[in-house]
Amino acid sequence: MRPDPIHLLIAALFCLLIQPVYAVAILSDSSDWPLYGRTYDNQRFSPLSQVNSGNVDQLRLAWRFNTGKVGSFQTSPIIRDGVMYITTPYNDVIALRADTGKVLWRYRHDLPDKTFCCGPANRGPALSADKVFSVTIDARLIALDRKTGEVIWDVAITDTDTGKAEQLDALLGVAELQGAIQSGQTGYTANLAPQVFAGKVLVGISGAGYGLHMDLEQEGEYTLSVGGLSGGEHGLRGFIVAYDTETGEEIWRWYSTPESGWQGEWRRQTEYGAPLNRDLKAERRANKTYADTWHYGGGSIYTTPAIDPELGLIYIGTGNPSPQMDDSTRPGDNLYTVSLVALEADTGKLRWHYQQVPHDRWGYDVASPPLLFELVENGKTIKAVGQASKLGWLFIHDRLTGKLIRRSEAFIKPENLFARPSKEGVRIVPGTLGAVSWSPVAYHPGLQQVYIPGIYQPSLFYSRKLDPQPGAPWQSYTFFKKADEPDWGVLSAIDVVSGKLSWQQKVAQPMVGGVLATAGDLIFSGEGNGRFVAYDAHSGAPLWQHQSDYGVNAPPVSYMLNGKQYISVAAGGNSLFGYKVGDEILTFSLDD
Repeated sequence: MRPDPIHLLIAALFCLLIQPVYAVAILSDSSDWPLYGRTYDNQRFSPLSQVNSGNVDQLRLAWRFNTGKVGSFQTSPIIRDGVMYITTPYNDVIALRADTGKVLWRYRHDLPDKTFCCGPANRGPALSADKVFSVTIDARLIALDRKTGEVIWDVAITDTDTGKAEQLDALLGVAELQGAIQSGQTGYTANLAPQVFAGKVLVGISGAGYGLHMDLEQEGEYTLSVGGLSGGEHGLRGFIVAYDTETGEEIWRWYSTPESGWQGEWRRQTEYGAPLNRDLKAERRANKTYADTWHYGGGSIYTTPAIDPELGLIYIGTGNPSPQMDDSTRPGDNLYTVSLVALEADTGKLRWHYQQVPHDRWGYDVASPPLLFELVENGKTIKAVGQASKLGWLFIHDRLTGKLIRRSEAFIKPENLFARPSKEGVRIVPGTLGAVSWSPVAYHPGLQQVYIPGIYQPSLFYSRKLDPQPGAPWQSYTFFKKADEPDWGVLSAIDVVSGKLSWQQKVAQPMVGGVLATAGDLIFSGEGNGRFVAYDAHSGAPLWQHQSDYGVNAPPVSYMLNGKQYISVAAGGNSLFGYKVGDEILTFSLDD
């Protein structure tokens, strides 16, 4: 006998009612964009298809909002119940009507009058049932009333005065750095979009392995250079922390450099077989002197976690070790830096890690957020986690064990990878910007493809000795600068079943910002020159574009309100990449 439909409905509703609180976000109306990656899997896939490959040429600007805060604009809007929540450079939080852009409330953050390591950018807010959460440049986590924007609680994630900053004057006299302007240095800050899960708000700290940032004049323009100084007991220790969403009380904290065992296995090559060209004899000698490196070990958390509620695991990436690039005073593998990490959501306990680059000297942070999807291998469904690496490959792992399932075909072909920096300078691709930056990728479950905004920029890596002096105990430094040759961006589609490239689209400039995939078989992504483009998900063919006055270097989102689908993106450039900064939220819909 077939079950009564009414009984089936009652049973289904009962199942929903007994689910934990976190199920709300997973089962949220597909019209909303309630989390950083829309769902806990970080796929950045919208199931909406009103805007599709057949009518995208009719997409028009529905509304524009100017925040009044000009700077690198990286926010990923959150949309729930007809309201859009955004963050700005310098940490304002704004609630807007999602159909018109009208301001409902605004929180203005009062920053201390001091210099912070990592610029003004913020990557977006997070929501619970009644609160909006945002981290700040001065390393605070703020909970606001979702209806009014009033502060409910405000906690310091860490002390921003901790640690010692590198100084550019230590490098005076170096020919390649003449005319350099210091634009950043090691120092605690926070800029990722938080993640709310099971009564916890998860945030990571950045700036721990940031090193010394300089702007160098090349061919009449200033370009980014990154360097690191050895010795002097400088550097910081990265971590992720979970707070109670109601009270702001700390629940657990996991450090990305452990107190013991941080030296690891002293690997000569990566787990995927690439030689690391390490001087292990010198490292082992240094280990006797620098046994406390874990205090300053780096490992920033730049990525918003992906979460598997069934397994109770969160997935994050960790940044480079400290001192950045220079390795003479940090022997060993420098666990757990430059790793994809799985932690227990309830306790913060490490379940597994996969270190993409042991003893990293090139700045290859695991910066792009992990994403979760399912693979069918030999008739068996495997829960997988993927991460688009700065090395130029998509790594795909078993979500439960961390076992590497496959490493994709390269979306940026490595050249001279892991070569040791030299006095003369050695050319390496990808450079320190990586093959992909912090930009979130997108996944289309119907096509089983991951879409990655890539960077081709060859770099020259230098290493020099210094003469330690009182008050300046540095022994050596390592730095890179952009090679004097063309660079560009590449949007790539990778088939997760085969690991092969499905298509690539070359664009004029290195890509940074993020990608959106939709059920309308569209891929949206922006460029530093102000182009915001819709591509065919099957072929990569450009189908539509909008020209902004500012760089479009933030992740797009999509939502539906009053029967209309919208596409929204921040246009405010990126100062580190030299893209024109601004303050716009651009929102598009089909021409009525």
